[in-house]
Amino acid sequence: MGLTIERFTFNGFQENTIVVDDGKLCVIIDPGCYDKHEQDQLLNYIDEKNLEVAAVLLTHAHIDHVLGCAFLLSKYNVDFYLHEKDLPTLEAVSNYAHVYGFPAYTPPPTPNKLLKGGEKLTFGRITFDVFFTPGHAPGHVVYYNEEMKSVINGDVLFAGSFGRVDLPGGDLETLKRSIFDIMFKFPDETLVYCGHGGETTIGQEKLTNYILQF
Repeated sequence: MGLTIERFTFNGFQENTIVVDDGKLCVIIDPGCYDKHEQDQLLNYIDEKNLEVAAVLLTHAHIDHVLGCAFLLSKYNVDFYLHEKDLPTLEAVSNYAHVYGFPAYTPPPTPNKLLKGGEKLTFGRITFDVFFTPGHAPGHVVYYNEEMKSVINGDVLFAGSFGRVDLPGGDLETLKRSIFDIMFKFPDETLVYCGHGGETTIGQEKLTNYILQF
């Protein structure tokens, strides 16, 4: 049995939460599930497939990508991965969550697996190469799976667009380097799972992405 990637769209930011499984184990990337309906939707999928949750991974720690972290870590007590440079981003969420309409936000525990970029992570038959891709957030990473020719890319690239750089720690020139020097070096057929919106491919974005105009 091969690997499966499933996308769920949660919260008012329409954030994409990604579940990757090998038929037995799964990892949850960027859990944005905030209310009970969203949490149940994710849990039901995991239960129906009889999956064991192995880890929670973050591409970065902006509010829309972390709303479900505390809930999932409390339920599953698994390893929690984040790049070390995005710890302040995660810690800041508690200060502004109520402003964005999330008064019940609960901060998760400090991630126990801090990334630097360059790691190879393995969970059962799921393997990710971790690439450090700052610019949208200071500690942004992407998770590349060679077997599936896919990259879970958070908010670096979108179909025809790219992550905003006007938030704390954002920087356009840094993001451009992440896109041109890392993302655009993946094979053209690589499927890109985005933090918002539908999937795209590296080849498509190399031809048409708005970043090319900068």
